[in-house]
Parts: sequence; structure tokens; C-alpha cells
Amino acid sequence: MKYMLLIYGNEQAWGTMTQEDGQKMMAEYGSYTKEIIEAGQFVSGAPLQPTSTATSVQVRDGKRVTTDGPFAETREQLGGYYLVEAKDLDEAIGLAARIPGAKYGTIEVRPVMDME
Repeated sequence: MKYMLLIYGNEQAWGTMTQEDGQKMMAEYGSYTKEIIEAGQFVSGAPLQPTSTATSVQVRDGKRVTTDGPFAETREQLGGYYLVEAKDLDEAIGLAARIPGAKYGTIEVRPVMDME
């Protein structure tokens, strides 16, 4: 079964991180990604640009409304994702707990609906 692992964190914390800490974090992500690729669990994944680049789209009364930024103001922002293959929720939670961002933010685990 496929699971989406949504990585939430305080994107402003990246701006206060030292270059050394940033490089260490990116190396941890690289190692994690390599591990799940080699295990055959990686389907897709990517970091996202900051929320300042986001545009939210709604349609109300047949008219498109766009707003700069994310839909909701929150303490943590969606910063990236992994789409993984896991045998069950417990395995997906185990994968999520190994994501480096789990030490600083929140990883949301969501089963992907099979539309076949």
C-alpha cells in the first residue's frame, strides 16, 4: 500500500540554522532517501519551495479566487513529502519516524486512496 509522508516544520528555523547544521540535515535526508530507495519503498519525494511562493486557489460562486501563500496560517508549514510503499500503517509510521525532520517538526502519515 502507498503512504504519503508529509513533512511539516517551521520553515523560519531553516533561516536560523548554521551552514554546518544545514549540511548535516541534508546529509541525513540523503542517507534516509538512499535507504528507502535500496529497500524498494521509495516511490517519489521532493522538498517544496517556501510558503512565500505558494498560491492558494478556490472557486466560489463559479469564480476563481487566488491568494498568495498557503491556505492556513500555522506554526508548521508543509516542507516536503515522501510517497512510499509500506505493507501496513505500522511500517509507514516506522518510515516516518526515521525522517530527519521528525526530530524538529511533524510527519503526517496518510494512506493513498487506490483509485483502480
